[in-house]
Amino acid sequence: MPDIYQTYKDVVKPSLKEKLGCTNIMKVPRLSKILVSTGIGTGEERDAFPEAKKNITAITGQSAVITKSKKNISNFKLRKGYPVGVMVTLRNQKMYEFYDRLVHTVLPQVRDFRGVSPKGFDHSGNYNMGLNDISVFSEIDLDKLKRPMGINITIVTTAETDDEARELLKLLEMPFATESGK
Repeated sequence: MPDIYQTYKDVVKPSLKEKLGCTNIMKVPRLSKILVSTGIGTGEERDAFPEAKKNITAITGQSAVITKSKKNISNFKLRKGYPVGVMVTLRNQKMYEFYDRLVHTVLPQVRDFRGVSPKGFDHSGNYNMGLNDISVFSEIDLDKLKRPMGINITIVTTAETDDEARELLKLLEMPFATESGK
């Protein structure tokens, strides 16, 4: 297992149990899954989807799937069943490996990085963030990248509140920006 999982078991879990006053160890918040996705506009070429799928697969180490629209939207010239994006759901070991790389390798390489926004919580204990450029991932070959692409990352936790999730991610070394630094 990755080092970040060992840190969770040895340091974070006991600390959260004490801080949150959990009597049952199973009530301590933990990472549930990480979703990595990108949306591709309907006006773009059809070859954007295989390239995006290849890039997301390279970044995550798990095969990506092409997502399709669920309904017709005439203003966007979108029909039900048209491809609209690419996504991957990471769990268990691959989730912890991706999180470890994201926090320790990728985020520090982002230009003018001052921390991730502390406002990305959704009131259910999940955290959302986006990266405008995937070239910060070492798995991406810049010479083969045809078009700029950004990704959305959703970190789903078992925390019941945003405060519990924030504390979990802080202890897992997520570099949150300070309010004065924004």
